[in-house]
Amino acid sequence: MADQRPRWSSRTKIVVSLLLLALGVYLLYRFSTILAPFVLALILAYVLTPVVNFFQARLKIKRGLATLLAYLLLLGVLVVLPVVIIPPLAEQFTGLNLDIQRFILGVEGLLGNSYTIAGQVIDLDALFRQALASLQVLLEPFFGQTLGLAVEIISSVVWVIFILVVSFYFIKDAQSLREWLEELVPPAYRPDYTRLRDEISHIWSAFFRGQILLALVVSVIFTVVGFILGLPFAMAMGVFAGLLEFLPSIGHGIWLLVASLLAFFGGSTWLPLPSWVFMLIIIGLHLFYQQFDLNYLIPRIIGRSVHLRPLVVILGIVTGAVLAGVLGILLAAPTIASLRVLGRYVYANLFDMDPFPRSVAPELPPPNPQWWRKTVPTPLSETNPEAKR
Repeated sequence: MADQRPRWSSRTKIVVSLLLLALGVYLLYRFSTILAPFVLALILAYVLTPVVNFFQARLKIKRGLATLLAYLLLLGVLVVLPVVIIPPLAEQFTGLNLDIQRFILGVEGLLGNSYTIAGQVIDLDALFRQALASLQVLLEPFFGQTLGLAVEIISSVVWVIFILVVSFYFIKDAQSLREWLEELVPPAYRPDYTRLRDEISHIWSAFFRGQILLALVVSVIFTVVGFILGLPFAMAMGVFAGLLEFLPSIGHGIWLLVASLLAFFGGSTWLPLPSWVFMLIIIGLHLFYQQFDLNYLIPRIIGRSVHLRPLVVILGIVTGAVLAGVLGILLAAPTIASLRVLGRYVYANLFDMDPFPRSVAPELPPPNPQWWRKTVPTPLSETNPEAKR
C-alpha cells in the first residue's frame, strides 16, 4: 500500500521548493536582528569545542560537564585579562591615539596653504577635506550599522546570555545535531553530504581556531620585535597587528602604513638612527615578515583550505562589508572558501563530472592527546639491531 501512494509531480516539487525558499527569505529578513548573535554563538562554539573535547577525553567526564568547565575557564580568562593586560594596553593605545591626532593636525596645517603650480592655484586643504568627507560617506554604510549593532549586543545582558546559552547547547549536543541533520538527507546523497560537511567544517574550524592562534603568535612577534627596535607603542602595535590578521591581505598594508608614519615622525625610542632610516628598516622587516607569514605561518597554523588569492579576498571583504558590515568582513575568507567547495560540487554535477577528484580541504592529521609529553628517546637497541649483540 505504501508503494501505491501518489507521488508529487515535478511541478508540485518546484512550487513547494519555491514557497519554502520564499518562507526562508522572509524569516531571515523578519528575524535579522537575531542573526548576528546567532553567528557569534556559532563562532564561540567552534572556538571552545577543542577545549571541551580535551576535558572530556582527559578527565573521562560527560560532555555537559566538560562544556561547563570550558565556560568556567573562559570566564576566568575574561576576569584575569582586564586586570593584567588591559591597563598597560589601554595606556599605550591612548598615547597612540594622541600621536595620530597630532599627526593629523600637522598634516592639516601643512595642507592649509595654497600652492601655485604652472600657474594653477591648488588648495590642498579643500582637497584634503573633500577626500575625508568622501571616505567617511563611503565607509559609513559599511561600519555604522554593524558597529552600532555590535555595541548593542555586547552592552545587552540579554544578548550575552543568549549567545552563551546557544553556544553551550551547540557544543553539548553537537553529535545529536549532526546525526539529526544527516538523517534529513536522502540516503543516496548522504555520502556526498558527509564529504561536503567535513570539508566545510574543516574550513571554518581552521579559520576560527587557527586565526585566533595566528593572531596571538603575530601579536607576540610584533610586540617583541617592536620593543627590540624601539618602535613607539610596541605593545599596542603588536596587538593591532594581531587583530589585523583577521583582515587577510589588506591588514598588512594598514599596519605598515601606521607603523611607517610612527617610525618617520617618532623615530626609535632608543636606536640612534635618523627617522627615515628607521622607517626603511620597519618597511624592510615587514616585507620579510609578509613572506614568512604567507609561506610558513598561515599554511601551518590555518592551512591552505582557507588560503585564497589576494584579489578574491579583497573583493570578498568589500562584498561582505556591503552585505553585513564588520561581521561580513571578518567572515569573508571562510565564506568564499566554503562557496568554492559548494560551487565545485554543483559544477561537477551539472557536467556529469566527479565532484570529489581531490579534497579542497585536506584531512586533519590524527589527534595526538599526548602532545604535551616529552618524547622518550628510543633505545639504541630498537633502532640498531646490532647493538643487542
